[in-house]
Amino acid sequence: MYKVFVNEKKLTLSKYPEDMEKKLRFEGFATLEIAVDLLENTSCPELNVYGEDLEEVWEDFTHMFKVIEAAGGVVSNKDGEVLFIHRIGRWDLPKGKIEKGESLEQAALREIEEETGLKELILEEFLNNTFHIYTERNGEKILKTTYWFKMNYVGNETPKPQTEEGITAVSWKNRDTIMDEVFPKTFNNIKLILNDYWELH
Repeated sequence: MYKVFVNEKKLTLSKYPEDMEKKLRFEGFATLEIAVDLLENTSCPELNVYGEDLEEVWEDFTHMFKVIEAAGGVVSNKDGEVLFIHRIGRWDLPKGKIEKGESLEQAALREIEEETGLKELILEEFLNNTFHIYTERNGEKILKTTYWFKMNYVGNETPKPQTEEGITAVSWKNRDTIMDEVFPKTFNNIKLILNDYWELH
């Protein structure tokens, strides 16, 4: 199953029908175009496209977009707090585009170091990937895949925001603070990956 966010609304691609109000049976490329259009241009809150051959559905779906890959991390400290960045009025996890020749792990470590100034990071394991769609200023539609890793910070430095990237704050937050402060002001993908992370704990 794939979960892709379109304007923060969930598009679920699955083999079998999901328990959702709006479901479309996959009958080729047009089904996917209709699904994205409904999420972008109507009040439809979420939608399920289902088809027996899920990989065919996914392949057709990815062909509708320019695919950009990014990597980032859920970084915890010795107190079990998670590292967040604040940008454009929202809390987010540190992440960024993968550069040519980089592995996913290298990209995730580099981006966290750049965005937060923290270096003593230990990469533990791959968590999951998330997907969302957005439109560039030139009208080109982008499907962004972000690969997330679980990491530990073992140093004592104070994190510093990368202000030239529009980051205004970097902060460690415990689970209660995440639920109270972060969840109301973050992206659905971030909620998904944090829930994956908590399931491991």
